[in-house]
Amino acid sequence: MTGLSFSEARRRLSQYGPNALPEKPPEPAFRRFLRQFQSPLIYILLFALALEVGLWLHEGGKGVPLEALAILAILLLNATLGYLQEKRSEEALKRLKSLAQPMVWVLREGGLHRIPAREVVPGDILRLEAGDRVAADGRILQGGLLVDESVLTGESVPVEKTLGDEVYAGTLVVRGWAFVEVSRTGRESAMGRIAGLLSEMEEEKTPLERRMEAFGRRVALWVLLLAAALVVLVSLAEGPSPRALLFAVALAVAAVPEGLPAVLTLALALGVERMARRKAVVRRLAAVEALGSVTLIATDKTGTLTENRMEVAALEASDEEKALLALVLCNDADLETGAGDPLELGLLRYAASRGLDVGALRSAHPRLSERPFDSAWKYMRVTTPLGSFLKGAPEALIPRLALSEEEKARLLERAEAHAREGYRVLALAWGEGEREEGLSFLGFVLLLDPPRPEVKEAMAQAQRAGIRVVMVTGDHPATALAVARMVGLPAEVVATGEDLDGLSDQELLEVDVFARVRPEQKLRIVEAFQKAGEVVAMTGDGVNDAPALKRADVGVAMGQRGSDVSREVADLVLLDDNFATIVAAIEEGRNIYENIRKFLRFLFSTNLSEVLVVSLGLVFAWALGLRGEGGALLLPLTAVQILWINLVTDGLPALALALDRNPGVLLRPPRPKDEPLLDARSLRFILLTGSLKALFGLGLLGALSRLLPLEEARSALFHYMALSQLFFAYAARHTDLYPLPNPYLHAAVGLGVALQVLAGTFFPALFQAVALGWDHFALVLGLALLVWLLAEGVDRVLWRKEAR
Repeated sequence: MTGLSFSEARRRLSQYGPNALPEKPPEPAFRRFLRQFQSPLIYILLFALALEVGLWLHEGGKGVPLEALAILAILLLNATLGYLQEKRSEEALKRLKSLAQPMVWVLREGGLHRIPAREVVPGDILRLEAGDRVAADGRILQGGLLVDESVLTGESVPVEKTLGDEVYAGTLVVRGWAFVEVSRTGRESAMGRIAGLLSEMEEEKTPLERRMEAFGRRVALWVLLLAAALVVLVSLAEGPSPRALLFAVALAVAAVPEGLPAVLTLALALGVERMARRKAVVRRLAAVEALGSVTLIATDKTGTLTENRMEVAALEASDEEKALLALVLCNDADLETGAGDPLELGLLRYAASRGLDVGALRSAHPRLSERPFDSAWKYMRVTTPLGSFLKGAPEALIPRLALSEEEKARLLERAEAHAREGYRVLALAWGEGEREEGLSFLGFVLLLDPPRPEVKEAMAQAQRAGIRVVMVTGDHPATALAVARMVGLPAEVVATGEDLDGLSDQELLEVDVFARVRPEQKLRIVEAFQKAGEVVAMTGDGVNDAPALKRADVGVAMGQRGSDVSREVADLVLLDDNFATIVAAIEEGRNIYENIRKFLRFLFSTNLSEVLVVSLGLVFAWALGLRGEGGALLLPLTAVQILWINLVTDGLPALALALDRNPGVLLRPPRPKDEPLLDARSLRFILLTGSLKALFGLGLLGALSRLLPLEEARSALFHYMALSQLFFAYAARHTDLYPLPNPYLHAAVGLGVALQVLAGTFFPALFQAVALGWDHFALVLGLALLVWLLAEGVDRVLWRKEAR
């Protein structure tokens, strides 16, 4: 078998198209743009716009309806920003999807090559083994498979496939290996026939997005109630008039955090891209939120804590020639291409280093029958004309030897001693004919997989972050314990798969290292920890790990050595299979959530101050007899001014807060998964800073209204509110953590101050204001800085008092 040539494969790819299911057509741009208006908060602004236009028309359409135009501009700008951020987020997820796309081994020009599954063409010869998702329909040319076809037939019992049988795209290889000649790809394959169903599936919103939607509905309800109350109060004070409705519009505009949807989308998109740069591909956005709450990591050993570079340290054999034959013949790996299990590749490298020609030996001694390795029996058998060669776990093979019980006990003790030294131990055996009992012992292979150098520090970081780490491995308990201690995992209690059956759920919680665990037992481990209130991140790479990965709060699959099915059910795929990357992903998850909380603090602090200024300002205006042109009550801030403040202050600084880096997130315990978006401290910050800012603003309006014309006093309040809110972005980012300097925030605040100065100096009429003298502008700037420093200081004092 040589397979297709690369030139012929390219020709067929252009003829038949990519081996991919038909995708759902992209949503038209106009529909995606219109969808940005589907929010209770935006509905309020749309209602305010309609009201403004109605009042303008009612008054004869005189002049320019500045309020209506400003609301329209904000709505269009917000929709455009939301559209662009959503597009950017989708493109980021598309790039991540391409990173995690399935790869297959294909035979071309006589050699095995690893290519993306979408490049497979009819006529290709695939190499399939346990854990692979079949990439295309085809016929078995060599070998045999046990295939789970439930995705197509609904039948849960796997089907045996032998020479000449057909296998179908989308089905899963449970056991065995085979070379398969591809007959149909893409939409022509069995999976293509059900692709229509897949394309109709709607993506679910993440828990965070659902919570934000509910949050938005509650805010919208309160805004409407406040606006209605204001209309009633103004009508009682002055009698029913259209002016009361204008007050209500101003209040509604002040209370609505217009930039919230766009900032949330950006925070998630940027966080997911940062994770990808740190080798962690997010497959489901819900994992971003869950990562911040992880309290326990159940990690595999091989390749995750260690380098997955299994090298033979020693071969203890009385008949070395026969033992080396066992390493070569009882082996599914391909040394030339690097295809196969890392352990088996290590065995072949060792045999080749001892002068054996792997290819020639396999040609001279072809397989007559075989039993593939399975975790149920823990060994592999290959029968050749020379007899049966077996390799596997010592405790699985030694009981099958034709030796006395005393000799078997001595061999098991030797294997145990080697495992305690950190070696992975494989037993080798031989028998005449097709035999699995009464075997001859060939020896032990001692393999060493050194710990990854970066894991020790990552383990210490996880412990400082309040995250418990347990090891779940199929290895010998002594080997697992030795590696655990090498990487700094505080391991005291070790249990094997056999022990688990006799342990209660409560006793299971005390175990630090689970060894010789069968994949199906991982599900019980995950469920036991979840019942105890832990938020579990679980790693896995095999086909049988899928149930545990799916049940875990965050399923983590291996990108390099993981099976296709484990990657499909996982929330997170590690491109480097490294434990340190899990800790990095948890740090990013916490960082994203922290930044979301910061801009919620910022947006609602600024909006609360506007609501208080508008509502209390009207009460003070009525009490002090402050009336504008035409004798109507003075509105402290007009709708145009509020919209400009929200655009300048809620827009750029809020977006910049999404770029904050918080190095201290791993120095505090995990966040409870049912913790509200705004905790008690954040609510206190919003109430304190919003009230303080509003009181200083009202004080400024009251004082200046005695010294200056009312229009100048209101213009000073307009500038004060904008500038103080810009500065409050710094206060909002200081939670119980000290973030790194954020140059984007400095630029956003600087730009906001410059825009405010330009607006007040050159275009005051656009904002229903008048130009201020530089002395008055300096007073406003000084007051804004003072209230920011005061709010920051009071919040710090209260926090330290609370911490003590």
